[in-house]
Amino acid sequence: MGNFFHGGGRDLSLSNGGTAVFVDVLMLVVSDLAESVWEYRFTTLLTLQDQSVMGRGVVGFDLEDIDWGRSPRERTAAKDFVLRMLDLALRRHRWDELGYDPPFAEGYLRQYREMVEAFDPADAGRHAGADSPFPGPEEATVAMCVRHRVLCAPAHWEPCVFCNASR
Repeated sequence: MGNFFHGGGRDLSLSNGGTAVFVDVLMLVVSDLAESVWEYRFTTLLTLQDQSVMGRGVVGFDLEDIDWGRSPRERTAAKDFVLRMLDLALRRHRWDELGYDPPFAEGYLRQYREMVEAFDPADAGRHAGADSPFPGPEEATVAMCVRHRVLCAPAHWEPCVFCNASR
């Protein structure tokens, strides 16, 4: 089984272990960067990629399914946030806290960054309204795991991605 991330006319297919690493390195970054409601919604989407809770081989999302905003300004700000997040992850932000060496993470991040860079948020919106897989503003994660200093999604589960992995 694999996990698939799509966007910008490209795909990133990851093994279960690769997905866990990808989510881990992104959670370290996004937890430090998120400030706006949209950024917390995006963080919630990342918490939903936790295979310890959602199931192995069944996570992933399309960039087209994300609500990037209604105006060009909102879409640009959202895309810039994702690119900043990926750039910071590529600088190995907080990787010393992982407790393991993620040898393939840089490759995953570079490939995903290329996907986001090539993606035009104006093309998004296949899922508008209630059937959207992108968390709504009321679902935005705001709870922080004190132990790991990363955001978690209490509407879905209490522990963070790192707490779940150590169970």
